[in-house]
Amino acid sequence: MINHWVILAVYILTFLIGLPANLLAICTFFKKLGDKPSPNDILLFNLTASDLVFLLFLPFKMYEAAVGMKWYLSQTLCSIASYFFFTTIYTSSLLLMAIAIDRYLGLAFPFKYRLLRKPLYAAAGSVIIWLVSAAHCSIIFITVHMPDLNATLPKTVCYENFTEQQKKILLPVRLEFFVVIYMLPLLVCIFCYINCIYILYSRPHISKEKKQRAIGMALCTLTIFLLCFLPYNLSHLVGFSSNNSPSWRYYTLLPSTLNTCLDPFVFYFSSSTFRESKTVSLLKKWCCFTQKTKKSDTELVILAE
Repeated sequence: MINHWVILAVYILTFLIGLPANLLAICTFFKKLGDKPSPNDILLFNLTASDLVFLLFLPFKMYEAAVGMKWYLSQTLCSIASYFFFTTIYTSSLLLMAIAIDRYLGLAFPFKYRLLRKPLYAAAGSVIIWLVSAAHCSIIFITVHMPDLNATLPKTVCYENFTEQQKKILLPVRLEFFVVIYMLPLLVCIFCYINCIYILYSRPHISKEKKQRAIGMALCTLTIFLLCFLPYNLSHLVGFSSNNSPSWRYYTLLPSTLNTCLDPFVFYFSSSTFRESKTVSLLKKWCCFTQKTKKSDTELVILAE
């Protein structure tokens, strides 16, 4: 049994937190694009754009959850909504890999990479990433619109309850998703961030703050991969081995949606542009003020006693 109210609650929470956070981020990076952007800024701009596209199509998943995991709209709209929903998930994983590679090369080969590190290459890499994830997820259109000669009633679910003919095509492709667009980026990120932290801590002249940011960036990225992306991608592996799409797959999508709430932490640790934005600066001041107020209140209570 699938509790659609739990799914709806997580979707709404993700939308309410992720949308303002990513709107703030994209405004910050958009301003930077007109003022000598770095390759990192371009990659982060694309990551934010991916999150916003995901959030714009999330209301369709909310609708699906609100009506009990049914779909009473057209199958064409189902395929479009599912296509953008899943494309952005894989675009995010590939962009996180590109950001990790950029940071590793900048630390491991600072002089050689500085000569090659151009915004144009980051823009071209982002376009390739969008095309790769979009091409992979085109399987959604093939699956949804595959004719079912045995069907007598219109479908009331979206991208679920697959026929044997659909599963013969879909399940092997999902396995390829697991290997190529999940495991490969994950292993690349682990390699890059372990080496980044090792390089930073082997250089005593680098500030403690920069080292801490590198650890924070590594932890955020690995959290997104392991907490947000792993459950859903494991369902591909289980589905292929059992020759069936697992019924609990709905729940594995919930951590994937939370990715849009965690990405702003990646922006904070990896971009000085985002850290120094006015809104983030105001939030920092507010947090400091709150902590000082609590400390003062505690001291007053102690003195009163």
